[in-house]
Amino acid sequence: MVSDYRIQGEQGEYEVVIGLEVHAQVVSKAKLFSGAATAFGAEPNTQVSLVDAAMPGMLPVPNRECIRQAVRTGMAIEAKINKWSRFDRKNYFYADLPQGYQISQLYHPLVGEGEITVSPDEKNPDKTKTIGVERIHVEQDAGKLMHDQHPTKSYVDLNRSGVALMEIVSKPDMRSPAEAGAYIRKLRSILRYVGSCDGNMEEGSMRADVNVSVRKPGEEFGTRTETKNVNSVRFVMQVIEYEAQRQVEAIENGEAIVQETRLFDPNTGTTRTLRSKEDAHDYRYFPDPDLLPLELDDAFLEECRASLPELPDAKLKRYEDLGISAYNAAVLTAEVETAAWFDRLLATGAEAKDASNWVNSVLPGILNAKDVDFADPRNTPEASAEILAMVAKGEISKGQAKEVFDLYLDEGGSPADIVEKKGMKQTSDTGAIEAKVDEVLAANADKVAEFKAGKEALFGFFVGQTMKAMQGKANPQVVNEILKAKLSS
Repeated sequence: MVSDYRIQGEQGEYEVVIGLEVHAQVVSKAKLFSGAATAFGAEPNTQVSLVDAAMPGMLPVPNRECIRQAVRTGMAIEAKINKWSRFDRKNYFYADLPQGYQISQLYHPLVGEGEITVSPDEKNPDKTKTIGVERIHVEQDAGKLMHDQHPTKSYVDLNRSGVALMEIVSKPDMRSPAEAGAYIRKLRSILRYVGSCDGNMEEGSMRADVNVSVRKPGEEFGTRTETKNVNSVRFVMQVIEYEAQRQVEAIENGEAIVQETRLFDPNTGTTRTLRSKEDAHDYRYFPDPDLLPLELDDAFLEECRASLPELPDAKLKRYEDLGISAYNAAVLTAEVETAAWFDRLLATGAEAKDASNWVNSVLPGILNAKDVDFADPRNTPEASAEILAMVAKGEISKGQAKEVFDLYLDEGGSPADIVEKKGMKQTSDTGAIEAKVDEVLAANADKVAEFKAGKEALFGFFVGQTMKAMQGKANPQVVNEILKAKLSS
């Protein structure tokens, strides 16, 4: 799919070129090179080993689980897994990096090229684009500077120092904010399905460096800027929109675009210069002398592949094969918790299309109002299956189904018991309904004549009067069928 996103300048149209470097915190109980814990929200400096604090004589030891999770992530995007990889030292000074260097992988990453297929237009999920992934390398995170604890001093929290990160580097294949947003959402979904990263961007466990340049369509790539540590999909898209417009205006004013690192201000939706962009040689990379190369054997790789779950694209296809629309299938598979819950609903024997409409169209409004999610023990797939079965049998209407589910969340118990107790069960007794229809038509002979003369909007009036006469307990489908037959005779 070719993007139609363009920036219109006074000198013509410009195309935006986007690449993303996503830093995803690896799900593991210990850090990349030490046994210190990784739990979010701990008291400052309570999860710091001697290795993390760079005490003299301390040597790093790779955490097998962190390597395993990165390999599984690579497999999930059909990337090349490098059996031989190596750690490098990236040398720079920062107050929250006690070693004075970061252990990363520049020359020989763990994971090579892969790809991710995205749907930039959420309403048309069949329109896809494939974004190339250049590499995934493993590196350690830095700590955190806290500037709001003292009026004149900055404090350092090293809890995050040494936590394992996967840096997932895309190719410059994206051409619009929508494509970048779709890429981040899809990547986050894959990571959460795999279980290699929790994807909590608000907690900083997944963040993106956004590379943006502009050019006239078909020309060589322009000079890019990198906006660091953007922590939401919406902000990534805002960065792209602002940077693209800023660069076009600068070019048309005769200014040169400077290759630099920038920061995003979410309050103003703008970016500002942080520092000039360093090249690799500025960091004086060299192989880490304290770490042997990683060598992966076939048994390890086979175990990694066997541990992968059904991934979003495969699940989406399975849902579509069940007759679920592409849009509904895309919504159902976007979040791993929703998909797992829906699979449990299907396992009860619920009809797939009705179940998907229920989960996508009915549940969200009620769940949001009650502050309930798909992990809440009150929201069981079995209860929804019971409600859907009553709708299918004509025992309650679709409108009543919402009411029953709402009551079920408040009161618990069985949806069937709620229907019985509240007297909500509707009748499909054709004889009883037909008698009431006859009464309604006889009492409104003038409107019957108008209907037969062409005023078909009156059909809803007859339905309403019949339902009222039946105290709302008639099966609407049966009412419609009987009325149609009577009024056409």
